[in-house]
Amino acid sequence: MECRSAVLELLQRLLAQKGDCDPVEKDSPIFTSGRLQSVDAIHVAVFLEQHYGVDFAAIGFDQDKIDTVDSICAVIEESQPAEK
Repeated sequence: MECRSAVLELLQRLLAQKGDCDPVEKDSPIFTSGRLQSVDAIHVAVFLEQHYGVDFAAIGFDQDKIDTVDSICAVIEESQPAEK
């Protein structure tokens, strides 16, 4: 999945800015574990809006929905128009 590598890159960059160079696993929590803070969730949300057209105004913002790489990719998939 193409989004997975972009999401991983973003999260690793945010973590590296905090001195956390541990790998990011696709199903490991990044916010509820304390590795990233709520202000970092804003960066993730903006990234998703700009790069994937996720409209948090329409779907509502829930930090739990972006707590893992898998859940972030699920938000991206759910926000994409249905293929005909």
